[in-house]
Amino acid sequence: MNARVMAWRGRAGARRAANGSVMEGAARAGLTARGVIYLLVGVLALRIAFGDGGRQADRGGALAELAGRPFGALLLWALGAGLAGMALWRLSEAVFGAVGKDGRSARKRLMALARSVFYAFVAWSVPAFAVGRDTGGGSSDRQSRDVTARALEAPAGQWLVGAAGLVIVGVGCWIGVQAARRTYHKKLKLGELSPRARRLLDVSGVGGGVARGLVFAAAGVFAVRAAIAYEPDRAKGMDDTLRSLAGTPLGPWLLVCVAAGLVLFGVFSFALARWRRV
Repeated sequence: MNARVMAWRGRAGARRAANGSVMEGAARAGLTARGVIYLLVGVLALRIAFGDGGRQADRGGALAELAGRPFGALLLWALGAGLAGMALWRLSEAVFGAVGKDGRSARKRLMALARSVFYAFVAWSVPAFAVGRDTGGGSSDRQSRDVTARALEAPAGQWLVGAAGLVIVGVGCWIGVQAARRTYHKKLKLGELSPRARRLLDVSGVGGGVARGLVFAAAGVFAVRAAIAYEPDRAKGMDDTLRSLAGTPLGPWLLVCVAAGLVLFGVFSFALARWRRV
């Protein structure tokens, strides 16, 4: 057996593993873990809207909320394992391609790789928080200000931060538009959905996606403002971004709507864990 045949068989075996039940389980565990985080962030944001702002509405606040529950440490490790599964699934999409007719395009592979890196960092941060380090549970607001301050000190820092902010605004708008168009239908096992389940999925998918996109876009706007004013303190993480919504002319009701949308996105992630094609 020559080396070429052995390499071909090795690639075929790796592809079967990526498409097999193990990777499917990793994907569904990852989507479930993502749903837990968004659900908790939405609930924390609702508390802020109704006057209970004791805990931050971001990933750190969500981890702290879990840690305070019975068997909190076990829940955190399970969440970290699920997010690690998400990172592995996205990595397999980057290497072998995703579902769909354009799943093997360079654009989709690069997006999958970026998501894999992001979820790998998030997955690592959860056990770091569980063992008492502040890396994963640190304030998203503080992290955003620190990153912005370092970026502004770089050559052409204002332009870099401003461009990054505009990209984030664009990503937020894209997320919201894609959700409103229900493009997620392409990745679902629609034949297995009852009419009631499909309504639930569409309500959570559209409402949750639009709310998530709005948060991204608002954070991007604050980054652009920080670049223009050369003031890193104007950059905001998720918690400060959500709190700023209560200061708009619509008052806390805008925050209530967005927070409810984040809860819906958590529900949508749970639905994807059940009905998404992977």
